[in-house]
Amino acid sequence: MMVLPTLIMILCVLPTLSVAEDSEAKLALLKWKDSFDDQSQTLLSTWKNNTNPCKPKWRGIKCDKSNFISTIGLANLGLKDTLELALDINHLSGSIPSTIGDLKNLIKLYLGSNNLSGPIPASIGNLINLQVLSVQENNLTGTIPASIGNLKWLTVFEVATNKLHGRIPNGLYNITNWISFVVSENDFVGHLPSQICSGGSLRLLNADHNRFTGPIPTSLKTCSSIERITLEVNQIEGDIAQDFGVYPKLQYLDLSDNKFHGQISPNWGKSLNLQTFIISNNNISGVIPLDFIGLTKLGVLHLSSNQLTGKLPMEVLGGMKSLFDLKISNNHFSDNIPSEIGLLQRLQELDLGGNELSGKIPKELVELPNLRMLNLSRNKIEGIIPIKFDSGLESLDLSGNFLKGNIPTGLADLVRLSKLNLSHNMLSGTIPQNFGRNLVFVNISDNQLEGPLPKIPAFLSASFESLKNNNHLCGNIRGLDPCATSHSRKRKNVLRPVFIALGAVILVLCVVGALMYIMCGRKKPNEESQTEEVQRGVLFSIWSHDGKMMFENIIEATANFDDKYLVGVGSQGNVYKAELSEGLVVAVKKLHLVTDEEMSCFSSKSFMSEIETLTGIKHRNIIKLHGFCSHSKFSFLVYKFLEGGSLDQILNNDTQAVAFDWEKRVNVVKGVANALSYLHHDCSPPIIHRDISSKNVLLNLDYEAHVSDFGTAKFLKPGLHSWTQFAGTFGYAAPELAQTMEVNEKCDVYSFGVLALETIMGKHPGDLISLFLSPSTRPMANNMLLTDVLDQRPQQVMEPIDEEVILIARLAFACLSQNPRLRPSMGQVCKMLAIGKSPLVGKQLHMIRLEQLHYEIVYCT
Repeated sequence: MMVLPTLIMILCVLPTLSVAEDSEAKLALLKWKDSFDDQSQTLLSTWKNNTNPCKPKWRGIKCDKSNFISTIGLANLGLKDTLELALDINHLSGSIPSTIGDLKNLIKLYLGSNNLSGPIPASIGNLINLQVLSVQENNLTGTIPASIGNLKWLTVFEVATNKLHGRIPNGLYNITNWISFVVSENDFVGHLPSQICSGGSLRLLNADHNRFTGPIPTSLKTCSSIERITLEVNQIEGDIAQDFGVYPKLQYLDLSDNKFHGQISPNWGKSLNLQTFIISNNNISGVIPLDFIGLTKLGVLHLSSNQLTGKLPMEVLGGMKSLFDLKISNNHFSDNIPSEIGLLQRLQELDLGGNELSGKIPKELVELPNLRMLNLSRNKIEGIIPIKFDSGLESLDLSGNFLKGNIPTGLADLVRLSKLNLSHNMLSGTIPQNFGRNLVFVNISDNQLEGPLPKIPAFLSASFESLKNNNHLCGNIRGLDPCATSHSRKRKNVLRPVFIALGAVILVLCVVGALMYIMCGRKKPNEESQTEEVQRGVLFSIWSHDGKMMFENIIEATANFDDKYLVGVGSQGNVYKAELSEGLVVAVKKLHLVTDEEMSCFSSKSFMSEIETLTGIKHRNIIKLHGFCSHSKFSFLVYKFLEGGSLDQILNNDTQAVAFDWEKRVNVVKGVANALSYLHHDCSPPIIHRDISSKNVLLNLDYEAHVSDFGTAKFLKPGLHSWTQFAGTFGYAAPELAQTMEVNEKCDVYSFGVLALETIMGKHPGDLISLFLSPSTRPMANNMLLTDVLDQRPQQVMEPIDEEVILIARLAFACLSQNPRLRPSMGQVCKMLAIGKSPLVGKQLHMIRLEQLHYEIVYCT
């Protein structure tokens, strides 16, 4: 039997590579050994899981002074295995050596998701039997060598997310049996291979974020095998109707940011497996075809920034029962918004901005049960703002319309609302004072509003540009007049307060008289009513105490959930502080009003079992869940109370943020990582948090982090095991949830990345993340210095804590990889945080650009 070519490969490659994590290398080598036959495994008997590759030394292994594996030399041992080399998803760095061309019999080569740099060697063209070449997610530079055209048997070609440039070699144009052609996120130019699907086997075509020009490959029109096409952000031209066909297996299409024209063909409605259809920012005209009514699996429809016309075709859209993300802004849609839009019960994001829509806002729209984002800006909508909105709304933009009347108090009652733009309308009256503290952005400029601003951070920290051109707004904002004091009002009208006082005295006397009559004629009706309600309600609880008694004690301790005991507002409910009679202080999360379905869920055996599991969790960085109570009037969770407040509250308070120094911030990030690692890796079955955010990280007085609401998102939304409904927090949810709606540990990892950046930046990193996602702004983001994005309020980062801050930034970007497979596990994150040193050690903090963090981290898994 032939000596294994991968043996030569390992011998050739690894002396030039450094392995950043010894335990990772050890596991990779043991996995490789397992592929050998019995005789070959005997030759490597020193390779054991319970031993260290360096001490005692494994056969053929050499280590450096830091006990990291540096060289593997196993020549002439006669080892035998398969003709496949898989070294992807490790921490390999260095270049691919030219000696790789000696492996003439290699069939599959996987080097993706590492830190490899330098060019692809021309000698790779000598691997004439190669079928799979995967080097994506590295830092490779240069052009694709022309010699790759010699690989006639190649079916999988994956070089995405590198720094390659130039044209696709002519030799690759002659290959017709492609299965996967993935060249995204490079700087390629020229045309795509016209015969790319001539063999009828192409399943995956990813060429997005390059500079490709010219037409769509001709063979793609009849490519019935294709499942995914991503060509966004190029300069490709063509007729979207004539150049494409019918694709029975196609699930995902993104042609946005190109130069396509023509009208949307009815044939697209025959691609019945479509889940995502994105053609934004082209020059496409016409209407949405009626044939789209057959796309029952479609969840994402983006048609923004084109030349589409006509009414909103609800006879089509209404049939898309799976639709949860609809963006058709910046077109020429006209007429009213039909009330039938209320049929889209799963809709979470709706963007109709920049059209020619008129009429009023239908109540069926604003009452959609899952709606999180609504943009109706820059239309011709008139009338008043609806009084009632669904409580889950997080972002609302009604700017640039002809809306009149007052801002309804129901809008201020939206506890999850974080972004509000009502500018450039004709709104009048005063601003409701009861806006929640979740609100972080507000723009009410160019209206006819008057009176005082609400005393919450979103208004008090708003710029004058967001408040200007109103009637008589007042407040402690530069550019606005201060509100008149009671003293100045008395000076203007002396008699007015006298009359008010007299009226108040008369009113008080009437109220006292009425109360005395009621108290004499009836026997404590409020107490009896409350007792009857407890008796009528069905109460379920997991608690070491008597459930009914605990329920009544909490109601008494919070004065029936009076606002004076309110300590926090979250996406699932409001949090109150309760001091119980036995001296126990607890935090009570009163859940938002639940449906009959959710109440039924609370009484199920599986729910009770899951709560029992959660109450049994003990970890120093996980807040103790004491129990759960459910009643016909309201339901709540009971946690241990922490005096330090939430991470969100600290970061939004300038005084507290100054005291929240870098050592404390590093420890908070480590604490959250430890908590998530425990939930993912040490609980059986693993627990997915599902709603990691700065509001769900609580601190004690020593700034020790405690994660709350762990695992509760699932049972607070029945059916969430498949994520048909979204339960996370806007701005923290992993991007793949918009496509798959399936949750796993990597969704928590993404949320952790957002949280880690938020902790060191002092604010939510949404704007920074957006810069990296857009090709037009990515170069600017890459050139930003790390010190420019760090929170400026605490004292400057000093040694030795600077290395840990750099490491946190690096890990955060790794966790934010758009590809879930490339994100590290929380166990890996904890290991790297325990080491505490960044691979950028030796580089001064003020010299580090975000590009250095971004490119290194994304591939550290």
